[in-house]
Amino acid sequence: MKLKNTVVATLSCLALLAIPTVASAQEYPSKPVTLVVPYGPGGAADLAARTMSTEAPEYLGENILVVNKTGAGGVVGSTQVAKSRPDGYTLLMARVGSQATVPAINRTIPYKWDDFTFLGLIEKNPFVLGVSADSPYQNFEELKAAIEGGERLSYASAGVGTLLHMAMLIMLDDLGVDSEALIHVPFKGGGKATAAVVGGHADLIFHNLSGLSGAIESDQIRPLLTTTPERFSAIPDTPTAQELGHPNLENVVGWTGVWGPKDLPEDVVAKWVEVLGAISADASWVDTTKKLGSVPIVLSPDETKSFVEGQVKTFSDTAEKLGMVIQ
Repeated sequence: MKLKNTVVATLSCLALLAIPTVASAQEYPSKPVTLVVPYGPGGAADLAARTMSTEAPEYLGENILVVNKTGAGGVVGSTQVAKSRPDGYTLLMARVGSQATVPAINRTIPYKWDDFTFLGLIEKNPFVLGVSADSPYQNFEELKAAIEGGERLSYASAGVGTLLHMAMLIMLDDLGVDSEALIHVPFKGGGKATAAVVGGHADLIFHNLSGLSGAIESDQIRPLLTTTPERFSAIPDTPTAQELGHPNLENVVGWTGVWGPKDLPEDVVAKWVEVLGAISADASWVDTTKKLGSVPIVLSPDETKSFVEGQVKTFSDTAEKLGMVIQ
C-alpha cells in the first residue's frame, strides 16, 4: 500500500511538472525566427529586414535572423519560404518585385502572389520621376509635352520586367502614348540606372525615392513628380501625380511586408499583428524607416492582401496589354 501511494505521488508530481513544459512548447515563438530576404545586401528589402531585426525582438520575445537568399529576381528566396513548414519560424521580407511584379508577368514561377500568409505591410517607398540636373525639362508638364510631341528620349531601368521598367510603361500608358515612345535602356540594378541618368547616358528614370535621394540631395537629379498621395517631406517642392492630373500613377510604389508560408497558425498570425502594431508606434523604427526614404505604414493582414491584389492587377493588366506575359 505504501509503495502504491509513493508511485501515485511520484506520477502526480511528474504530471504537474509537465504542464508548464507543454504550455511553453506551444507558445510562439520559443526560438529565433528566420527572416528570408530574397535580394542581396544593401537593397530596400535588406535594409528593412535589418531594421526589423534590430527593433522587433523587443516585442517578439525572440531574435530575428536575417538571411539573404538571392536569385531569379527574388523568386528563389520567395519559393523557399512558400515551401517551408508553416510554423512561423521561416518568414519572408516580401518586396513588390518578387511578390507582385514578377508573379504578374511570369506565370511559370513556382508560386502565385497569394500562396502566402500575409502578416502585414510595413512600409511604402514612393516613386519619383527624375531627370538629370542638366536636363532642359524643368517640370513634368514640359517633359510630358516633349513625350507627346514625339521627342525620342531614353529612360534607365534596373532591367526588363523590373518595377522601374513597369513604372515607366504604366506612365506612358497613362499619358496615352505608345509603350515604345521612349527608348528603354536597362541596367543591372537601380544604382547603375541612376548613375546613367546622372552621367547623361539616359534622359529620365522612375525610381524609388530611396534610390534617388542621394542624387537629389546633391543636385544631380531633378525630381519632377512623386507618387505619394501628398507631397513628401524630403522633396516638398515636387508635385504629386494627383496634383498633376495622373492619379493612376499612385499605383507605382515600392513596398515591403512580412509574409509567411500558407496556412500559418492563428496564434502566429496574431503574434505578428501584435508585433507589427507595436513597432508602428516605436519611435526608433519609425525614424530609421523614414531616414531610409520610406513611409512607415503598417497594414493588417486583410488590408495587406487587398493592397497587394490591386498591385498585381495593375501590373498584370499592363503586362497583358503590352504582350509581356510569360505563360
